[in-house]
Parts: sequence; structure tokens; C-alpha cells
Amino acid sequence: MAIADKSRTTAETLSAATIEAYRRQGFVHVPGVISRDEAEHYRAVASGLAERIHSHHQGTVFTQLVNVWPQDDEMKQLTFHPNIAAIAERLAGVPLRLWHDQVLIKAPHKSTPTEFHQDQPYWPHANSTHPLSAWIALVDVPVERGCMTFLPGSHTHTELGATDITDAGGVFGACPDFAWFPRVTVPLRAGDCTFHHARCVHGATPNLTDEPRVAHVVIFMDATATYNGKKHVVTDPLGLTPGQPFDAPYFPRVNE
Repeated sequence: MAIADKSRTTAETLSAATIEAYRRQGFVHVPGVISRDEAEHYRAVASGLAERIHSHHQGTVFTQLVNVWPQDDEMKQLTFHPNIAAIAERLAGVPLRLWHDQVLIKAPHKSTPTEFHQDQPYWPHANSTHPLSAWIALVDVPVERGCMTFLPGSHTHTELGATDITDAGGVFGACPDFAWFPRVTVPLRAGDCTFHHARCVHGATPNLTDEPRVAHVVIFMDATATYNGKKHVVTDPLGLTPGQPFDAPYFPRVNE
């Protein structure tokens, strides 16, 4: 599904200031990565998937549907949207491949925040220094609906392990200096996107509204990434060996 929208931000219209801001602070807000009509279409698809897909996690914080692109042709179109991949590679400045995608739905009146954390420590990656996530809002996400907050510059801390997204003190216990970092909250319109480095500390507010917060996240890693042997729901069934490069068909190159 492709809906023309002249107001859309593309890799070609991405400003040098936006690229510099991403690399300096570890995240950036890019408006209009897909159109509002596309966002509504994929919201409906994602919501329907949550009703029938079996490989999902219904947690206390949100419903998470991991690796939906091999399971649904329509969501695959969004995951491989050429505009998203092209912007991601311009921001990262290196060739990328897909790690996985996921639908995240935070239920109405869900008072649980997503506590601050880094993404990369959860992943079984070596040789990936520019991983990033494209967090696509499929509905309007004001502060009250569960938008993201980032700690600018925290992506330079590459030494930390995984922390619990339900533990408010987790990442701050791992690095007490984070308590003094500025915090930038980024509400999004449907079709907007935040791109954040996988080491940029981030969290999300509770959903206090009457409507679900629905987002689709496309996660990229360096094209040179290799498997480090750590357990992960995406790689566990694949029989990879430590040191093995990630490759197609499960981890295709993007923007080729």
C-alpha cells in the first residue's frame, strides 16, 4: 500500500541539522515518515494482529508482537517501507540490516510506565555499533497516551547490561550519572517517527487516555553484526553459532 503525500519527510529532505542532532543526542523526531492515511491503515492491521497472533507477549507494561513481518504481508510492507530504511541509513551513516520488528500496544488507562532502559543489552549482537530503532506512531501519541522520553547523550554509555523495564531504578542503579541527564519527552502525531540509537536511554509514560497507544517499531543493526551466542526469542530457533554473521533471509539488508 503506497499513498502519495508531498508533505512526507524523506531521506532526501532530511536536513543536515537533523542528522547531526541524531548523532549528538542519540535520538531524533522525524515528522511525517508515513502519511496519516497509512498510519490509520496499519493501526487497523496491527490491532487485528493482536487479536489473532500467537507469538506475542502480554506483559504488565504493553502487548508486544515480535517479528510480525514474516507472519503478515501487510505489516511486512510497513517494516520494509523504503522511506523508513533510507532515513535510518542516513542517520546511522553505515549500511544496515533488519534485526526484527515489533508491534507495541499500550492499553487504555494503563497506568504502568515503561521505565528507562537501553535496548542493545537485550540483543545477541557483536560488531554492531550503530543499531537504531524506528518507532512509528500509528495513532496520535500525546504525553497522556504513552509517548517516549529520552536521555540525550546516553547512547555513549556502551558498557551497561540489561535492566528491567518495570524497575524505575534499574538503569539509574547501573549508571547513577543518568539521574542528572536532561530528559526530553517527544509527543508524536500519527505517521511521525522517532529514531533512537539502541544505547540511548528511553522510557514511555503511561496511557491514561481512552484509546490504545499503537506503535510499530522497525529495528536495525549494522550490516556487519555477528551473533554472540546470547539467548533471544528471535535467534533461539535458528541454530546460529557464535561469531556467525547475521544474514538473509531472516536478517535482510535494507535500502538495497
